[in-house]
Amino acid sequence: MSEKRKRNSYTPEFKAKVGLEAIHGLKTVNEIGQAYGVHPGQVTQWKKAILDQAGMIFESKRGPKPVAEQEAPDRLYGQIGRLTMELDWLKKKSGISLP
Repeated sequence: MSEKRKRNSYTPEFKAKVGLEAIHGLKTVNEIGQAYGVHPGQVTQWKKAILDQAGMIFESKRGPKPVAEQEAPDRLYGQIGRLTMELDWLKKKSGISLP
């Protein structure tokens, strides 16, 4: 009978640490894999993911992101309508008659 092995799950911080060490190039991928108990192919994937997404760090501009002018009032009016319906329903169920 074969036993099922549980998959390892690593934190993003751990992945970044291992990937950055691979980028530095002071050790080989095999040495890094042995040191952290990770398969060398996984180390290579994390290194590639870091390099691929490194450019996106500097793409965003500073400051708050603009909110669509039409979206905010529509969303708020919708929420007011839902809350009004809930209030009416609660009044009906509780038997309270408020003006």
